[in-house]
Amino acid sequence: MSLTRKILLAMVLGVALGIILKLIFGLGGDSAPEAGLGLWVQQILIDGFLDAIGKIFISSLTLLVVPLVFVSLVCGAAGLGGHSRMGLMAIKTLVLYMITTALAISLALLVASLIQPGVGIDGPAGDYQVRAAPSIKDTLINIMPSNPLRAMVEGNMLQVIVFALLFGLAIARSEHMGARAIQQFFEDLNGVILRLVVMLMELAPYGVFCLLVKLFANMGFEAVLPLLKYFLTVLFVLLLHGLGVYGLLLKLFARVNPLMFFRKMWPVAVFGFSTASSNATLPVTLRTVEKDLGVDNRIASFSVPLGATINMDGTAIMQGVATVFIAQVYQIDIGMTGYLMVILTATLASVGTAGVPGVGLITLAMVLHQVGLPVEGVALIIGVDRLLDMVRTVVNITGDAMVSTVVAKGEGMLNLETFNSPSKLTSLEEEKGA
Repeated sequence: MSLTRKILLAMVLGVALGIILKLIFGLGGDSAPEAGLGLWVQQILIDGFLDAIGKIFISSLTLLVVPLVFVSLVCGAAGLGGHSRMGLMAIKTLVLYMITTALAISLALLVASLIQPGVGIDGPAGDYQVRAAPSIKDTLINIMPSNPLRAMVEGNMLQVIVFALLFGLAIARSEHMGARAIQQFFEDLNGVILRLVVMLMELAPYGVFCLLVKLFANMGFEAVLPLLKYFLTVLFVLLLHGLGVYGLLLKLFARVNPLMFFRKMWPVAVFGFSTASSNATLPVTLRTVEKDLGVDNRIASFSVPLGATINMDGTAIMQGVATVFIAQVYQIDIGMTGYLMVILTATLASVGTAGVPGVGLITLAMVLHQVGLPVEGVALIIGVDRLLDMVRTVVNITGDAMVSTVVAKGEGMLNLETFNSPSKLTSLEEEKGA
């Protein structure tokens, strides 16, 4: 059985078992069991064993993020350092990411204004304490690292990216005889890290199963029903943007078949859905973009890690719909100026949004504050946010791959033979078989 099928089977079994356990033992919420077998299942099986396996799986992926981003970016920047279009390529990538995010938030506001998901819902659903979101000024200042080692230890990906790019460019432009040896060392190290990715992917089906059993055993579908209109609105815009907008951009600017693109991104989408983390999925995304889509390593190693850090189209869509939803619930009209401020704030906030589960709620608080809406409104959507977060991650990583493909085609660094190859196996599965 292929790795993709194993992950899909684990997802189905995890959801089914989680719902069954919740129905039998009444797990999660106010009705959680206080004694007997139900308490044992909740504390030992769900919150103990399954939670531990799920967290170990996520940790095994996130341990790769900093070394993979740093090493791959150093390789990419060193390879492109002598390229006359290095600066133009970087600017093109950044602009494309910002444009797609602005399109995502605008589409979300438009659809939410038409559907009006917040009409008919009264009052906030409880208290929710959100951490203070960083200001736009602080986000821009913090891009430049004062201590690159501390940035790596703390997982500050924007600072790691900046340092890696500067280090790679320095290697490319150095005339010292050891510069080429250093570049070769990083290229060899990059190959070792990618092999480690393949090894850790063997844990994926088990980790996915444990994560989903815990999620649905504690939540079930009860949290979704009162907010079904909001849930379906966000889901509709996510699918519209992820399939329609991305497909159109691929057809117009890259002149490639969007269906082939989505087919090859399907295993990555399944993996991203199960982990709900762009950072955790980054190793798989990077490998698929290079090996299956045919994007040159010098492009992929720059655009994919950068996208995992700053390209949060799915999060921007949630913020747009949630802003309209909360405004309607509280019966506050923010006007056209407010909507424009949402577009600007959400687009810039995506730069400082880490690719980890649930962080979109933090930046949503910043967006609400900017347009004068009560931050307490976040409590209205927190019940369904975890499920939507999984779909948002799929949109985010698909956007990373789309921008990489478009930029590579524009720079003449897209292998069309590889892109159009109808291989049924992903590169991960091919290497696993070998």
